[in-house]
Amino acid sequence: MDLPRSFTVRESSHRLCNPFTSEKLVTLGQAISPSPDTRVLDLACGKGEMLCTWARDHGVSGTGVDISTVFLDAARARASALNVADQVGFVHADASGYVADHPVGIAACVGATWIGAGVAGTVELLRRSLLPGGMMLIGEPFWRREPQNQETVEGCRMVAKDDLLPLPELLERFGALDCDVVEMVLADQDSWDRYAAAQWLNIRRWLDANPDDELADEMRAELLAAPVRHARYQREYLGWGVFVLMNR
Repeated sequence: MDLPRSFTVRESSHRLCNPFTSEKLVTLGQAISPSPDTRVLDLACGKGEMLCTWARDHGVSGTGVDISTVFLDAARARASALNVADQVGFVHADASGYVADHPVGIAACVGATWIGAGVAGTVELLRRSLLPGGMMLIGEPFWRREPQNQETVEGCRMVAKDDLLPLPELLERFGALDCDVVEMVLADQDSWDRYAAAQWLNIRRWLDANPDDELADEMRAELLAAPVRHARYQREYLGWGVFVLMNR
């Protein structure tokens, strides 16, 4: 049980495995200002940057769950580097079925709502771990501009236009799930550039070091196509944000 190697290649230098900058993560933490006694569950936590930095900055504690052994190794190293290893722990597991042993004040899934087969299922999964009055954090893409043709949809790595909603409709969707949206911090085009462009350098460096690897042809093809695809489609049409929800 692990992520395909292509993920760890393209995101090898990333601390945040989504189009959020460190500054925006700080903004999100300041916006919700968790108290030091808050316990956090972060499903599909990636390299654990949110959990580790919030443990340092806000004194929270908690658990991150991810399927990637490579990412979890990075998360544990980050916790040690920030001197918060006694506050946070990481579990190698399929986050799609993970429920906290004890309810938490913040339950998060930032950029991986496929663990619940979409937003609705992910909200229901997070609810199973949440204390009354707690907060859910959902990281989710949306249409920044509505695509006018199927070529644009596929250029954004979607199958159909209905795979995503425009921002107002996404907020309405949260409301239909009996949630109040109480905060949001959105990525911008520069955030997307930092996330996407760093992948190109990671791929190029990996190709230079591993020219005969069985994955090399696939990664070379991705590097050839990715910059233009990002500039033509993803940068213009895809939005992304972290939405803070509370049960009504």
